[in-house]
Amino acid sequence: MNPNPLQGRGAVVVFACFAAGYFLSFALRSVNAVIAPELTQELGLSNAQLGSLSAAYFLGFSTLQLPLGIWLDRYGARRVNAGLLLVSATGCAVFATAPNVLALWIGRALIGAGVAGALMAALKGYRFWYSPMRLQQLTAWMLMAGTAGALSATVPVQRMLPLIGWRGVFWTVALLLLLVSIAMFRLVPHDEERATAASAARAAASQKPGGYREIFLDPYFWRFGVLAVLPQASYVSLQTLWAGPWFVEVSGMSVARAAEALFAFSLSSVIGFSVQSWLLPRAERAGWSMVHYAALGMGAMMSMKLAIALVDAPWAWALWVPLALSATCFPGVQTHVSLSFRPELAGRAYTSLNLVLFASIFLTQWLFGAAIDLLEGLGWERAQAFRSALLCWLVFEVAALGWLLTSKARPSVARGAMG
Repeated sequence: MNPNPLQGRGAVVVFACFAAGYFLSFALRSVNAVIAPELTQELGLSNAQLGSLSAAYFLGFSTLQLPLGIWLDRYGARRVNAGLLLVSATGCAVFATAPNVLALWIGRALIGAGVAGALMAALKGYRFWYSPMRLQQLTAWMLMAGTAGALSATVPVQRMLPLIGWRGVFWTVALLLLLVSIAMFRLVPHDEERATAASAARAAASQKPGGYREIFLDPYFWRFGVLAVLPQASYVSLQTLWAGPWFVEVSGMSVARAAEALFAFSLSSVIGFSVQSWLLPRAERAGWSMVHYAALGMGAMMSMKLAIALVDAPWAWALWVPLALSATCFPGVQTHVSLSFRPELAGRAYTSLNLVLFASIFLTQWLFGAAIDLLEGLGWERAQAFRSALLCWLVFEVAALGWLLTSKARPSVARGAMG
């Protein structure tokens, strides 16, 4: 930890650089929900192919998580994140020029790999640059920035499509990623990198056991890890892809109206993260445990999913607003779990849970589309296939919530927040 946390302009600049990268990463994560009709029409994609194409982002993202944690713990947040953003810019260029589905898939995977550190690098760096009491709040602010990126991928992108097309959208983001990378290289201080190198040297000299083995064998890690595998992964799959087709195919909206509904959905997340930044410190002072805090959020989120799956009414799209609000409890969980481990494992602790999450998103996003295709092949109506796939998810999510509440696992390291 830095004995002299950042203050004033320096604190704002560091946050702004990392928040800008995460803004763009979330926009890229979510944009397929809006451009899906154009991609499907131009390339003749099935639901499974569309799900696989979007999931390529998460496959590239999850593949980088294990090396990312090591890089963060050895080289620091600034160099690693700025370098990876250049990979994502390259992926955007490949996607923008792709002549076929395979090239689109490769571009999408490169994009995911390049933004793999957008949030994790920030959180690892913030643990050094800022006071521990601000970490939960900073996490919520980062998620606000990310969800603002998701907002930019709704109505704004839908309005841009007639002007520059989906290929022009990706060229624009490639340029923005390049600019953010340059700003990060030049404006973010180097002191965290020096401290990171010294910490890694001390850990090597002490010959302490640890690393990914220590993290993945920790029962407390998996007490919360099941939430990433099931409820959180399924929510992100909806948010970043299937919400758009749901509004069109199930709710009967036009493409333009669906983009507006997605905007409202993402705006609700921004509001939710703002509330979380205010609520988390107060819940901590009131003595709430993260187990009960997360369980409350999970219960509310799953109730909304059940209502969305069952309610067939013109106003049912409004149920997605409280769904987004309740799902904003996840970021606090990630910061909480990372504080279970020694500082020299901070990068690997963050990326381990992220690996579990994004590998699960890859599977759920693809399997949701495959389930819809399977049910339609059996003669089910399209809207009913969507609803039934969501109900299948909920069965497993209830089991995950039960695991969280009944597990007796405890953290091995004293926590800085909501222990």
